[in-house]
Parts: sequence; C-alpha cells; structure tokens
Amino acid sequence: MASSESAYKSEIVRMFHPPVRQCEEPIATIGPRYTHSVRVLDERFIRILKIFKWGPDAEKALEVLMLRVDHWLVREVMKTDVGVNVKMQFFRWAAKRRNYEHDTSTYMALIRCLDVVEQYGEMWKMIQEMVRNPICVVTPTELSEVIRMLGNAKMISKEIAIFYQIKARKSIRLLNEMKENRMQPTAKIYTMLIALFFKLDDVHGALSLFEEMRCQYCRPDVFTYTELIRGLGKSGRIDEAYHFFHEMQREGCRPDTVVMNNMINFLGKAGRLDDAIKLFQEMETLRCIPSVVTYNTIMKALFESKSHASEVPSWFERMKGNGISPSSFTYSILIDGFCKTNRTEKAMMLLEEMDEKGFPPCPVAYCSLIDALGKAKRYDLACELFQELKENCGTSSARVYAVMIKHLGKVGRLDDAINMFKEMNQLGCTADVYAYNALMSGLARKGMLDEALTTMRRMQEHGCIPDINSYNIILNGLAKTGGPHRAMEMLANMKQSAIRPDAVSYNTVLGALSHAGMFEEAAKLMKEMNTLGFEYDLITYSSILEAIGNVDHE
Repeated sequence: MASSESAYKSEIVRMFHPPVRQCEEPIATIGPRYTHSVRVLDERFIRILKIFKWGPDAEKALEVLMLRVDHWLVREVMKTDVGVNVKMQFFRWAAKRRNYEHDTSTYMALIRCLDVVEQYGEMWKMIQEMVRNPICVVTPTELSEVIRMLGNAKMISKEIAIFYQIKARKSIRLLNEMKENRMQPTAKIYTMLIALFFKLDDVHGALSLFEEMRCQYCRPDVFTYTELIRGLGKSGRIDEAYHFFHEMQREGCRPDTVVMNNMINFLGKAGRLDDAIKLFQEMETLRCIPSVVTYNTIMKALFESKSHASEVPSWFERMKGNGISPSSFTYSILIDGFCKTNRTEKAMMLLEEMDEKGFPPCPVAYCSLIDALGKAKRYDLACELFQELKENCGTSSARVYAVMIKHLGKVGRLDDAINMFKEMNQLGCTADVYAYNALMSGLARKGMLDEALTTMRRMQEHGCIPDINSYNIILNGLAKTGGPHRAMEMLANMKQSAIRPDAVSYNTVLGALSHAGMFEEAAKLMKEMNTLGFEYDLITYSSILEAIGNVDHE
C-alpha cells in the first residue's frame, strides 16, 4: 500500500516537470516569470504544496521549477490558500537557506496568516522573533498593525511589551548617533532610556546607563532617580533602591511625593513596615505632602503584615481627617483586606458605602468579596454579587469569572463552571491563566483528565502561557487517576522544561508514591526534596505515616 502511494506521488511530481528538448537539456518553461516586469508565482508549485504539504517533494519542485528563494517568494507563499502549518514549515526552511534572511515584510506576512486563523500563541512568538531580529526595522505602520492584532487577541500586556521593545531599539539608535556626532545627551534622554531598559527587565543595562550618565557629568534629576528607584524596586532589589534614595538626598536632589510613594510601597511589599512608616513620618520634614496614594500604600502594607491589620481603620480615619478623600482604589484595598482577615461583613458595608458615594462598580472589590463568600460556602450570596456586577457593568472581568468558576468547580457544579467559562468568551472577556486554571482544576477534580489536558492545549493556542499552578493541577490529576508512574514521568518532564517543579509538585508525587506503597521511590524523592530545600507538607507527611501504618498492620 505504501509503495503504491509513493509511486502515485512520484507520478504527480513527473507531471510538474517542464518539457525537455531533443538535446535532453532541461529548461525552465516557467521560472521566475514576469508579466509587465512583475513576477507571478507558478501555480504548479502551489498545487505541489497542497498535495505534499511541505517536505522533500516540495523542495524538489522548487528546484525543478527553478524558483529563487527570496523575500518575494516567501511573501507569495504566505498569500496562498495552503494550510498555515505548511506556511510555517516553509518559512522555517527558507530561514536556513544560504544567503537568505527574513526581513520585516516576510515576518509580517506570516504573522498576518497566524492572526487570521487565531493561532495567537505562534503569532506572539513570531512577533517577538521579528522584533529581536537586528535586520528587521519595524515602521510605525507595522507597529500599529502588530498592536492592533495583539489587541484583538486580548494580549494587552504583550501589546505593551512590544511597544517598549521597539521604542527602546529606536532610542538606543538615537543615543548612539548622538555620541558619534559628539552631541551630549540630556538628562531627559538618559532618564527615558533608563525607564525603557527597566520596562524590558534589563536592570544591568539601566544601571550601566546611569553610571554612563554620571561619567558624562550629566547630573541626574528627581525624575531620573524616580525611574531608577521604581525600576529597582519592581525588580525586587529593595536595598539598592533604598541606597539610591539616600544618595539622591546626599547629592542635593530633594525627593518629591512620587519618589516617597514608590519607596514606601517597595518597603511595605518587602515586609519592612517600620522603615515604610518611618519614611511616611519624614515626609513633613522633606516638605512632601502625603497623597491618597501614600495612605493607600501604607494601609495595603498594614494589611499584608497581618499582625498590624487592626491599625488600618485608624489610618483610614486619619486620612479623611487630613482632608484627603478616599479613592476607588482605597475602597478596593480596604474591602480586599477585610475579606482576607475574615471581616466579610465590614467589607460588605464598605461596598455599600462605595456605591453611596457614587463610585463606579469596582470588579476588584467584587472579586475579593465573591472569593471570601465562596470560601465561607455562601454560594447564593456570591452568585448574587456576581450578577449585580454584570448588571451594573454590562460584563465582568476575567478574574471575577475565574473566582466563580473555581468555587463552582469545588462544589461539584462542573456544568455551571463550564457554561460560565463559555459565557465569558462569548461576551468578549478573554480568559486569563487564572480562569483556565480554575476550569482545569474542576475538570481534574472530577477525574476528567483528558478534558483538562485539552483545556491546557487550547489555553496555549490562544496565547495564554500556563504557570506552575497549571502544571500542578494536571500533575495532581495524573497522580490520582494515572497512578504514581505517570506522575513521576510528568515530574521528570517538568524538570527539563521552562517551568520547573516546586514544593507542591514534589509533595503531590510523594503522596502518590506513599499511597501506592512505593516507599523506596518515596525515600529517593524525599532525599531529592531535601537537597533542593523543599519541605514536606503536613498532608503528605500524614499520608506517608498512614501508609506505613497500614503496611505494618498487614
């Protein structure tokens, strides 16, 4: 059967061979053909692509038809009606040809094809590849088109990232041109570039620019220090941010409220509450007037410290006493904090107060309350609030949907969870990683592992990157339904992937091994966990002791 199919394909290939003259010298009746000086793609090559897809036969057709591999050919293949996977294979193959490199026009041609068939994950990869390619110059027109496509795909964060990547490349080129022409860049130019480097997560590049700025006797101003402190703080380098905060004062640059707010925020997030409050108290000396953002930052830090959460109401009253009106974000912080400290009724009262003051419905506040009510098993009230949010806003956020899907899945209302997931997509609310994880968790809990795996694949196809929780949900399902061997296999694969297993991953597999009585394998895994610094959780440790007890009893 295989040989007859091969003969059939070979016969088709011969059909596409050009005629041979009597001297037996082959010529191309249709090579790079021009009509009014314009090349036309040979239809026979398109037919070959449709029959054979991309592979050796299609490569042979290129040689026989004497089609030159260049940017024009790649763009023309992208215009044909062959499958997008064939186009991608051809695109990759062309990139490996000698004396050929893709340019912006060929990348954009493939990106448009991927956008049409909604393969957003692959589209995002190709956009990144194009932007990183040094020979690709992305014009404002092409940038606008890329941003439009990412926007349609609801990939907002990626839309912003690409904008800054392209902007940084152009700014660096401008800086280098200024240096070549012996022009001194201003503090404003350096500050803008430092901010761009931080947005691209290039901390080393930002710090190098700051040092270069000082070496060039270009004095940093308050805006420069603001970007430096903000960038270092967001990168988790709090001590360095604090160092530059003190340095700017030593250099005679007086901090403003924006710098103070940033520094207080990062100290609070790092758990350094005393330092954060100390800075707040110094604001008066530095002639910085605390704003609503300052108070919001302090109250959020107090909630996150847990032990100081009881102090929040007095800070709230202090803020109002100083004539500063609460913002929508103030109420969101308070509602979320009270929900997490089991003061749900107080949070409900604040939601009503927020409505009375004329603030628009805040999905973040509703999300916190719905989650708290779900954890308290008050599902009817959670559903009531969810409907209220939809009626007031016309829709709801992906995060609120995720919380509802999670709690519906937990109580076994899987059909309702699936319908809610479908509803959010129908209403144009793009599912994020939390919504996908919530649905996968419900499916895995019901033993529907194939459906959970299908959901993960669909998630990736739509450009949503799975996180460690996504993998742990699948791993947990495998451990329960597929047994310890499949769980061990997935753990081994995770060790080789971009997302490495965490303590939850190891504890999940350890529990499966102990329940199966595979104590030798469990002992090896425990040793590996110790080496990596992972601790056994109480549930896993109890299951091991229980399993050992059962064996002893037998």
